[in-house]
Amino acid sequence: MPLSAEQLLTLARNYFRSDREYENKPESAPEHIRLCELWEQNLKKLDQWWAFLDELEKELPDFTIGDGTATANTSFRCSAYAPGNRQVVVGCVSILAPVYTVYGVQYEYSGDKRIGHKVFLDSLPPEMRRPAEVIARKLEATFEVRALPHELAQTRIPLIVDWKEPPDTTLFHALFTSEPQSIA
Repeated sequence: MPLSAEQLLTLARNYFRSDREYENKPESAPEHIRLCELWEQNLKKLDQWWAFLDELEKELPDFTIGDGTATANTSFRCSAYAPGNRQVVVGCVSILAPVYTVYGVQYEYSGDKRIGHKVFLDSLPPEMRRPAEVIARKLEATFEVRALPHELAQTRIPLIVDWKEPPDTTLFHALFTSEPQSIA
């Protein structure tokens, strides 16, 4: 049975605060300590994650597959760069709940300099749909996770996630990443 917004918010409250009380203190917030401990447990799954990336590489031979996992986020993240590296499809598996998401990022360049980006959290452009479907299918089969519906992911929450503050913070930020455009 899928988790509700309230259940997901309850999970997120274990790892994020609604204030910046600990920002300038030498000790870490209890929520941050819990998140570090959760990452320690989940990093034991790295072999499974790397095997997943190897399989993804076989299924998407025309794409460059990357690992965008960082413990600053709350998810394992993979990236499938289209030839030319101007478009990337990203798959995220949350460490907080048994959910995943797949989204796209399109980069704009002026010569060799990246000058902008557009993030597609919901409806992907046609050229991103096939790799997104492959990533979604592989995530579900490998990690036994469910897609987090876009409407649920965009639920606003009263928590601070990295530099995202209410009213701009969503379940997406808490469950996956506060900076979807930052891939590596």
